[in-house]
Amino acid sequence: MNRVQGKVTIITGAARGQGESHSRLFAAEGAAVLMTDVLDEAGEAVAGELRAAGHDVRFAHMDVTSEADWRAVVAEAERRWGRVDILLNNAGIVGSMKAADEEDLQAWTKITAINQQGVYLGIKHVVPAMRRAGGGAIVNTCSINGSVGAAGSFSYQASKGAVLMMTRAAALEYVADNIRVNAVSPGLVMTPMAEEEGEESNKAFAAATPMKRGARPEEVSYGVLFLASDEASYITGTDLFIDGGYTAQ
Repeated sequence: MNRVQGKVTIITGAARGQGESHSRLFAAEGAAVLMTDVLDEAGEAVAGELRAAGHDVRFAHMDVTSEADWRAVVAEAERRWGRVDILLNNAGIVGSMKAADEEDLQAWTKITAINQQGVYLGIKHVVPAMRRAGGGAIVNTCSINGSVGAAGSFSYQASKGAVLMMTRAAALEYVADNIRVNAVSPGLVMTPMAEEEGEESNKAFAAATPMKRGARPEEVSYGVLFLASDEASYITGTDLFIDGGYTAQ
């Protein structure tokens, strides 16, 4: 317990799915958590539940593609708690499941804006706050499809491949600032986002996974917790696969 005690943590896409799981675990492990999302009602409900349980959790509306929203969220964290120690760049969408020649430019733009631009803006605006705090840890949510190819979902795979390389570049850029930057790459995770892909798609994904199932959200959260905590003090620029053995094949 208390693996991130007192660490001020910003979590994007925190209202449901993996982000909600991260919020619950980090709060339970002692962090002060600023949950952010565009899903205000759901986010406020989770934050309220965690506060009622005695945790220091707040919710703020944020569109991760908006630079103004990022400025406001970082300023709010520093105003309320005096620092920012951890950023979980979790927000993302799957979006279109099309090949490059079938993709719509509007769909491409939306996917890359949320999945890639959102991570860029998070790093850009949190790094100065972490410098003021004397260091920090950033964990970006990538995907196995950022490292291995698959037919379909061209835009999604492109965005997640970019997240992986941004993670590595930022890790080297900010190591002298005592800021560690890592990524997690989940396989199938049983969240509302996975449910939106449909039962048949999930069954096929699970069948192709050596463990023959999808992950529970908390199984990803524990990997994120490790990378964000001081236990991972000598780890930066890495990508942790949490995929039931999928990429070992």
